Amino acid sequence: MKKISLIICTLFCMTLLTSATAFSAGRIFFGIATGGTGGTYYPLGGMLAQMISNKVVIGDKKLSATAETGNASVANATLLSRGGIESAFVAADILDAAYKGIKQFEGKDLKNIRALGALYPEAVQIVVRSNSGINSFADIKGHSVSSGSPGSGQWQLLGDLMVAHGMDRKSLAEDYSSFSQSVEKIKDGNLDASLITAGTPTASIMELANYHDIKIIPLTGAPIKELQKVQPYYADTILPANTYKGQTEDVKTIAVRAIWATHADLDDATAYNVVKALYENTDTLAKVHVKGKEISLETALESVSVPLHPGAEKYYREKGLIK
Repeated sequence: MKKISLIICTLFCMTLLTSATAFSAGRIFFGIATGGTGGTYYPLGGMLAQMISNKVVIGDKKLSATAETGNASVANATLLSRGGIESAFVAADILDAAYKGIKQFEGKDLKNIRALGALYPEAVQIVVRSNSGINSFADIKGHSVSSGSPGSGQWQLLGDLMVAHGMDRKSLAEDYSSFSQSVEKIKDGNLDASLITAGTPTASIMELANYHDIKIIPLTGAPIKELQKVQPYYADTILPANTYKGQTEDVKTIAVRAIWATHADLDDATAYNVVKALYENTDTLAKVHVKGKEISLETALESVSVPLHPGAEKYYREKGLIK
């Protein structure tokens, strides 16, 4: 009896394996590395993956896309360079540094990174509680500030901001928490400020504003102009009043555009079809997050400094963006 049961179990498992293999054979799997759940990369990446899965068929195979949480730009660029995933969201300045092998990527070879297209501007937001006594970047001296993981894009930006304001990393108590973790610490009174670069409104900041009165510190003036000489990808922008609960006035800050990137080994047909799916269905993304409204074909090549993937380039030529 045991022998018969073992045979039946074995046959059942073989049937499942055969079915799974056949199912996989009819699909092309496509990953999108995003960021933490407290930012903008993750919800938009999830909607993009769903949209691609619903619309893209290559030959007789359906594209099955998934969005994966990640450690954002620097980690995503590194993951792409070794072919660890098919695509990822990366800030324009980080993607440029990765391709050139400078700053966080010095001595590394990431020349196989390719661009699919530009997404939306990510605002640089320094968030504090209203009673913190911090009203300008200069005021953060001597306070505790979260900048994300050492070597990350956030960490590099905080360093650049401090240099522009005549400070160094010893000028403050640096914390290395994620967006969500830093907001929890501010909420509990264990952190004074967090530097968050993300599409607005940002989920983690919205959550904080539901518990405490907050302020977004403006980034403007001569020090910012100096920063923009070093990092030309950072453009002036305005965070509109009422982006967050209790934020009743516009805030002047800076922003960098997010780029959807891939690697040179992705096949041309897949690259072409996912780019087409994105820019011909931006209205769908707009329903998920307000930043989806800022993704358009007209700005698809803005801030793109690394080579385009040939599949993406083919689509842009068809649309007249490239002659």
